[in-house]
Amino acid sequence: MPQIAVLQEVTILAETQNVVKMNRPHGMNVGVVIFLIIIIYVGFNIFSYLTSSTVAEYEVGQGMIATNHVYQGLIMRDETIIYAGQSGYVNYYLKNGSRASVNDIVYSIDTTGNLSKQITTAASDGTSLGTASLSAIADEIDLFFSNYDSNNFSEVYSFKANLDSELSQTLSVNALNGLSDVVDSAEANNTFYKKTSDDTGIILYYTDGYENVTLDNFTADKLNPSGYTKNTLDQQTQVKAGDAVYKRINSEDWNIVLFISDDLAKQLSEDNYIKIRFCKDDYTVTVPFSITRKDGGYYLILSLQKAMIRYVNDRFVDIELIISEDSGLKIPNSAITSKEFFTIPKEYFTLGGDSSDPGLLIQRQDDKKKDTSVELVTPTIYYETDAYYYIDNESVTAGDHILKSDSTSTYTIGQDVDSLIGVYNINKGYAVFKQINIISQNETYAIVETKTAYGIALYDHIALDGSKVKEDQLITK
Repeated sequence: MPQIAVLQEVTILAETQNVVKMNRPHGMNVGVVIFLIIIIYVGFNIFSYLTSSTVAEYEVGQGMIATNHVYQGLIMRDETIIYAGQSGYVNYYLKNGSRASVNDIVYSIDTTGNLSKQITTAASDGTSLGTASLSAIADEIDLFFSNYDSNNFSEVYSFKANLDSELSQTLSVNALNGLSDVVDSAEANNTFYKKTSDDTGIILYYTDGYENVTLDNFTADKLNPSGYTKNTLDQQTQVKAGDAVYKRINSEDWNIVLFISDDLAKQLSEDNYIKIRFCKDDYTVTVPFSITRKDGGYYLILSLQKAMIRYVNDRFVDIELIISEDSGLKIPNSAITSKEFFTIPKEYFTLGGDSSDPGLLIQRQDDKKKDTSVELVTPTIYYETDAYYYIDNESVTAGDHILKSDSTSTYTIGQDVDSLIGVYNINKGYAVFKQINIISQNETYAIVETKTAYGIALYDHIALDGSKVKEDQLITK
């Protein structure tokens, strides 16, 4: 490389004294000669520093780029709406989203309103909360604060509503237990009814009209969330016989349906599983899926058997489909540049001289002496194909003639050229072009193959802006 031999500092300084002793001018003091050489050496380094360029660098690391698609999906569950058997005043005793066992009390109806009023009044007294209840509430608050994201401030309102509901229903249970004698008397008089769950499941206090939508009967308009509304149930104080009072999710199995393009349907047609990410909370899971065609469109049906409790209050959810993940060496796009090379047939390379690397026999023409000579040069190889080596103009020039070993055939350099995509490696203080093979790329970064011949390696330092660097350029970091 140009200038590099001059910078072999240790060798130069170590041999200086012997050289001076053997070749110093007659009568010149050795110390003076060494001093002059040091001055020249220091001057050269100062010059090199002043003429070198300050280049921002980037350390090559391992990375990944995922090719993803975000879709809004419709959640489908096995849901049963429970209706009031009597008219009256209603009180609730289970937290929204909690799991009910058979015979757990979910709500009560008081036909007169007297006992319901006593329960509501007693439930307003927070002093009845026990240590266990207070500890559980404190844990929920701590968990919320530890996961709080200021970009999703609306979650504060949801958390407040859920906490209010939990407190109200916990206090209502305490009140019901504290009024056991009055409750027993009212039940005997058929004015108070404690309603228990007749099956296990997750209790929810809202309806939205989607409870009977299934994989068999859904339509395209059901996937459109515009106009979607919820009917909140646990805020009502009175109900009529036949009114909805709560609903129960009966199974952990659930589905998400997404409308997808024809191209994506074709891309996924050979697969059975897909990795997905819930945009709401970054939960990632790999799930089985199927694709169905309905009303002229394709629908992706995701089948899940866990994590439903995380989204029981959602009917629509944003899902990111992680179609592919390409891993390799991650570099910024700004570092990527191109360089033109001579492409030389491999058959014109030979081995010999002081190097084991492939060399070229260059035919030199001396116009003054009017004769020719042959010089063996060993160019730097930047890339190779089955038939060609790629070299630059460091040791050869366009128009040079290459002699083929043991043959009269010649080849003229420059008749075949090609460009390579790469980056500039600056590990040694000067720029060296390194070819790269890009696997995938987004707006900011590219993933390139690892262990590429003539390429870059993990932890290499490269120029951050490849457009501002040239081959052999001295670099100041």
